[in-house]
Amino acid sequence: MNRETIMGWIRSLAKRLVVLDVEGAENIPATGALLLTTSHISRLDTPFLMLSTERKDVIGVVAQEYKRAPFFGWVLNALRVIWISRGENDMDALREVMSFLSKGWVVGIAPEGRRSRSGQLEEGKPGAALIAERADVPIIAATVSGSDTMTRSLLRFRKMRVRVAFGKPYKLAIEDLEHHKERLQSATDEIMCQIAALMPAELRGYYAEYPRVGEILAGQNPPSLGGEQ
Repeated sequence: MNRETIMGWIRSLAKRLVVLDVEGAENIPATGALLLTTSHISRLDTPFLMLSTERKDVIGVVAQEYKRAPFFGWVLNALRVIWISRGENDMDALREVMSFLSKGWVVGIAPEGRRSRSGQLEEGKPGAALIAERADVPIIAATVSGSDTMTRSLLRFRKMRVRVAFGKPYKLAIEDLEHHKERLQSATDEIMCQIAALMPAELRGYYAEYPRVGEILAGQNPPSLGGEQ
């Protein structure tokens, strides 16, 4: 069964079960490589992100553990995702990500590396920053909220209300300096603050007190990462 057939079924099912609000869809360019960095609260986040854009060349990076999940594992396999082994340097997954970006695809990744049980942002991992540094592609922050309410909504015979928000494209101005670890940390903080700026203040979690979030909301450009800030 091909990817488009599965997406057609998901769209049809979503119309019956979900009220989907999408903000900032116009920020997604019609063509060209893009790194989509997103919050993560549910197994359904990847399908909802795919439903929220007209582009068909979207692929998500998903933890291997979901491969074994009843039904969801089958759906994700059918949609074709990049499976990654969490907690280790999965070079095969990284090469696959770079391959799709080189072909002009949109690659979605959750920098937190795992689902947030509270819905609040957790500390980001450096994987997304490493990809952004190597691929040198535009980045768009995204948030998904409400995707964790499926069971509760179905039991109450109510439609899920899901909100997907996309930020504006930006690129990391990463300087070619010696301190690679510090540079990646600065890039990771920028990526996570861009995500946090799309969320309500009470859900910004680990990044709630970062001044950079306020700067993004005020429309300030990202600083040069790796040099003086």
